[in-house]
Amino acid sequence: MPQRHSKNNNDLAFFTYDEKRKLGYGTQKERLGKDSIKPFDACCLCLKPFIDPLCCQKGHIYCKECILECLLSQKKDIQRKLVAHAAQQKQEKEEEEERLMLQKARELDAFDQQNHGAVPQYNDRNHSQDKNGFHGANSVKVTSYEEEALRTMKAFWLPSATPEAPVKVEAPSASTICPEGKEKLKLKSLFPVYFTEDKSEEKKSSSNDKSFICPSCKVTLTNTLSLVALSSCGHVFCKKCADKFMAVDKVCLVCNKPCKERNLVNVEKGGTGFAAHGDRLEARDFKHLGSGSGLGLVRPAAKT
Repeated sequence: MPQRHSKNNNDLAFFTYDEKRKLGYGTQKERLGKDSIKPFDACCLCLKPFIDPLCCQKGHIYCKECILECLLSQKKDIQRKLVAHAAQQKQEKEEEEERLMLQKARELDAFDQQNHGAVPQYNDRNHSQDKNGFHGANSVKVTSYEEEALRTMKAFWLPSATPEAPVKVEAPSASTICPEGKEKLKLKSLFPVYFTEDKSEEKKSSSNDKSFICPSCKVTLTNTLSLVALSSCGHVFCKKCADKFMAVDKVCLVCNKPCKERNLVNVEKGGTGFAAHGDRLEARDFKHLGSGSGLGLVRPAAKT
């Protein structure tokens, strides 16, 4: 008599592979759909259809208001950090001057007692502090790793390492960065882009949403196409037309403005905080099996 199939077997002392899948155990995979991917005509900051778009040299498109507000907030933050860093340097300089004055006063006092007093003198090494300002067991020579740990750790038994101790402010960078590409970005490096809107009668009658086309081949622009923007004039073409005409003729097909190879900027698209275009489009979630997890009610992910 043949044995029962493993998918119908539920009296074993352990979970079978099929039972684990039905309970939602392990890594669940699901490919992200269109709603999870940013369209090419959306701002990288507000994720809404752009208004007066500006593009950086790396191809990231922003609304004019969004990117100006972002750069202004970065400037204010840099200014605040510079003021805090200057105040900290001033305080450190004052503390260093005060320490030198106290050291000179102690040396003068020790010299006066040695020449005019009868108080026995001791070796200064027995009463001196180390460079970190610790006494006793902490006054011995420590390694660089221990010095770094003493400077960074938060401990209640060390006055200079308590959570209330002031944090050292590093000198900030004076340059603003692109919020999407994380490279240095200046306002003058941004250039406006102009998309050709589809104004055909068929499009007007079918939908009220805006759609854009390539001004050369009249193909509707979508996330499936690679787009190229000209930094010299701002017109956007599909990559096929850009490589076939602009890269050879060195002139824009719309306004006849001269352009060079460096003026061709590939437009980035399809990336949000959790999905990228053509890369990592599969969402994964790992779930463990345990008492009270309620995973028996979880529906297994559909196969893609």
